[in-house]
Amino acid sequence: MSCVDPGPARGPVTGPAANDDEHSNAAAFFDVSLDLLVIRDIEGFVVRASPSWETVLGWTPDELRGTRLLDLVHPDDMPGTRGSVVEVENRRPGDPVLGHINRYRHRDGHYLTLEWRAQRVGGQIYGLARDVTDRVAAEQALLEAKAAAEAANSAKSDFLANMSHEIRTPLNGVIGIVDALSRTTGLTPEQQEMVELIRGCGVTLERLVSDILDVSKIEAGQLDLETRPFNLDEALEPICVVKARAEDKGLTFTVNRSPDAEGVFIGDSTRIRQVLGNLLSNAVKFTATGGITVDIAVTPDGDTHRLSISVEDSGIGFDADHAARLFERFNQADGTITRRFGGTGLGLSICRSLIEMMDGEIGAQSTPGTGSRFHFSLPLPRGAATGDGAAATTPVMARALRILLAEDHPTNQRVVQLILQGQGIELEIVDDGAAAVAAFRNDEFDLILMDMQMPVMDGLTATRAIRALEAETPLRPRIPIVMLSANAMVEHRADAAAAGADGHIAKPITAASLLAGMQQVLDALDQ
Repeated sequence: MSCVDPGPARGPVTGPAANDDEHSNAAAFFDVSLDLLVIRDIEGFVVRASPSWETVLGWTPDELRGTRLLDLVHPDDMPGTRGSVVEVENRRPGDPVLGHINRYRHRDGHYLTLEWRAQRVGGQIYGLARDVTDRVAAEQALLEAKAAAEAANSAKSDFLANMSHEIRTPLNGVIGIVDALSRTTGLTPEQQEMVELIRGCGVTLERLVSDILDVSKIEAGQLDLETRPFNLDEALEPICVVKARAEDKGLTFTVNRSPDAEGVFIGDSTRIRQVLGNLLSNAVKFTATGGITVDIAVTPDGDTHRLSISVEDSGIGFDADHAARLFERFNQADGTITRRFGGTGLGLSICRSLIEMMDGEIGAQSTPGTGSRFHFSLPLPRGAATGDGAAATTPVMARALRILLAEDHPTNQRVVQLILQGQGIELEIVDDGAAAVAAFRNDEFDLILMDMQMPVMDGLTATRAIRALEAETPLRPRIPIVMLSANAMVEHRADAAAAGADGHIAKPITAASLLAGMQQVLDALDQ
């Protein structure tokens, strides 16, 4: 038992004393608040304001009392503020308390940004405001920075597209003419060797350009994957090419393929082929003696299947420390590797990004001086059979054609001429899109080969103009248009299709790619 007398018990205070306590508590609350507190009547005149108004906006509570609060609002913010006032004054019980942001004039004339919450009680409005000038400025700066970054990214994409065009255009001449030269007869073995050396250099340069573009697209999140049926042989094409290179180098080349690794699957065969080609090329590059073994397997994986491929070589290998960095950009197993073997250190980084985009895994194990084993696996659903899977050859046009070529670069014009000669094709050449439209208007052709970037009128504009002319003369049959473009990005293919092109062939072009692309659109027309 306590020895201290607590005195009489105290119940709730009522009457005048209670009102005095409430008034005192409200005053204390107003006095200590860092936020702006205000009570106004229904006509908008201030009944009471906290001292914080003077701290933030320079107005004393006495100066504000009896004034119209809206007189301090920035003129540009008045429409939104009046809408908020109406909402507060007519808010029903249980409705959410909505906020509002506007600018209020400081005593010295400049404006600060306030964020408001208000509630009506009887004939008065109780409001609370907070100075958010710095926050709003930071948000605006962030938006501006985001817009600037997007503009810079767009400029980067435009630059890459232009660089792709500028590099691929002369490269198209090199690869295309060498391809045509390799198909001529009468070359001596020495001449054939020189042709193959030029072809190899051109392919290497084209791959380098593609790697740089792929890295940029991956960084920007703009690299798209295809999802279409394909025969697995299509994705394994690099094996035949690299096998010949390995054997020329004196290496053994063994392929172990499981019985289930056959047939049609659904996915991006181009990117699988790119990854496999990179691993195989590295294996040949870094192996001086011995051999290379490729294992290919397809196994059930729940509701789908999993493709697993490994490439094992007896090359120089690498240690565990280098393995941890091997799939990073611009990294190779050894700084001296670049000088001894060439390369940018981009290939494996791109492989990892592509495999991860396809929900797969990629890895490597190695012993220095003994060899390396690179492997990847990815889910790959089976698809319906689409054909007999016969090996592709350089096609021959099924019938004589009259073709219009719109191409401004003389070398590229000559490449197409060399490829098409002997195909029974009559070729007419114009230098820009406007000339192509005029030629289409005044003559008849079986097919148009349209360069995308040309002076006077570009290929996309010309294609749209030709489709518009066809719409005006419905009895005229629709002419197939194939876009020839050094812009190899996915969005450029989409732009070509949107303009009305029936096909797209990326430069550098070869006899196989040009004739196959032409035949594909002609076959579609006949169906």
